[in-house]
Amino acid sequence: MNLKNICFGVAMAAIAFFSCKKNGEETVENPTVVPVLPVTTATDLPAVKTWLVDKNATDETASLFYNLKQIAKNNILFGHQDDTKRGVTGAASQWANEQQFSEISSTQSDVKTVTGVYPAVYGHDFIHMTNFAAGAWFDYEKSIARTLTIEAYNRGGINTYCWHYANPVSKGGFYWSDSPVAAVNQVLPGGSANETFKASLKIVADYAKTLIGADGKLIPVIFRPFHEMDGSWFWWGNGHCSAAEYIAMYQYTVKYLRDDLGVRNFLYAWSPDRNFNSQTQYLTYFPGDEYVDLVGTDNYEDMKAGVSPDIAASKFKIVSDYAKAHNKLAALTETGLQNLTKTDWFTQQLLKSLKNQHLEFAYVLLWANTKDAYWTPYTGHPAASDFMAFKNDGFVLFADKMPSVYRIK
Repeated sequence: MNLKNICFGVAMAAIAFFSCKKNGEETVENPTVVPVLPVTTATDLPAVKTWLVDKNATDETASLFYNLKQIAKNNILFGHQDDTKRGVTGAASQWANEQQFSEISSTQSDVKTVTGVYPAVYGHDFIHMTNFAAGAWFDYEKSIARTLTIEAYNRGGINTYCWHYANPVSKGGFYWSDSPVAAVNQVLPGGSANETFKASLKIVADYAKTLIGADGKLIPVIFRPFHEMDGSWFWWGNGHCSAAEYIAMYQYTVKYLRDDLGVRNFLYAWSPDRNFNSQTQYLTYFPGDEYVDLVGTDNYEDMKAGVSPDIAASKFKIVSDYAKAHNKLAALTETGLQNLTKTDWFTQQLLKSLKNQHLEFAYVLLWANTKDAYWTPYTGHPAASDFMAFKNDGFVLFADKMPSVYRIK
C-alpha cells in the first residue's frame, strides 16, 4: 500500500478528517481543519500518538493504529476468538489449552487446520484473571493466555482482549441473570466496590506489562471492556445502570489504566451490540472520542441465515462512517453463525454484509469454537469449502497476506 496517498487533517493538534468527496459520498466537513502530509516514517510517530487515547503509547501501539487505519481502506483482517486456545475436531469432539488437558500444542488452530494459515487477529479474554477465584487452574489460565498472546505477536498477528468481568459487588457471574446486583454505580470513587475494581484493574495492568515479544517490545493490545452494553444480559448492560453511569465507568477504566497504572500498550475499543438504526442510537453509551480508539459493534442476530445482509450492512455503515469522520478505527468486533447451519454463510452473508457499503473496518472477529457452539468449520464440515472461498477473496486478509503492522515504513 502506498502511504503517500493517505492524507489526514489536523488542527491545533486535534485530528479530524478534512472535507472531501469520494465515490459520490460526502464526508464530514470542518472548515477549521488544515490538511497535512501523510505519516511516512517513524519520525512521524509523535504525530500519530496525538490521535490516540494514550498520547504516550508505545511506538508499536501507535504504529498498529496507523497501519490498521490504512488496511481498512481496501481490506479487512480476519480474526477468531481463542483461536489457539480451544477448538473442535468434529461435531462432538473438542480440544483446549487448559490445565486438565495434556499434550495440546500452543500452535494448534482450527483456522489453520482448515485453511493452512492462522487468522490475522487473535481474540483473548481477561475473564479468568479477575474473577475473584484463586488456585493453580487460574494461574494456568493467566500463563497460557500470556503464551498465546506472545506467540501470536511473534508471528505478526494482532491481539485483542475483551473482559467478561465478574460482578465486583456480588463476586458472582458477569451475566445479570446469574448475579442480579447493581454494580456500575458502585465501582466509581465513593462506591462500595471501588477498591475491588481498582484491584482488578491493577491485575489487568500488571499482566499487560508482562506481554513482551521476542523483539523485546511491549505487545500492543486492543482492549475492549464492557461490550454489548445496549443489551441487558451483562451487569453493565441496559436496564442495570444509566447511560451516564456506564460512560463514567468506561472513562474511569481508561483513566485509571492509563494515568494511574501507566499502561502504554493499549488501544481502547468500544462496541455495543446491534440495537441501533441511527448514529444517535449508536452513540447512546459512547464514552467520548478522548476515551476510544476503535468503535465497533457485535452482531449475531442480523447475521443469521435468512436475514438480508443489507440489514447488518446498514448498521456497519453507521459505525464505519463515525470512524472515518472522527479518525477512529472501526471493526466488526464479534459475529458468527453458530455451528454454520448455512453452508455458504461466509461468502453469501458475512462477505456481502462487509462489502456492499464501502466500509472501512479493520477486522472482523468470529467467536470461539467449542463442540456445542463453533463458528469456524472443522475439516470435513459442509461449510469448509465456503470458508476457503472466503479466505481466498482478495478483500479478506488472513495471516499469510497481512502486512507488517508494528512499524510505520
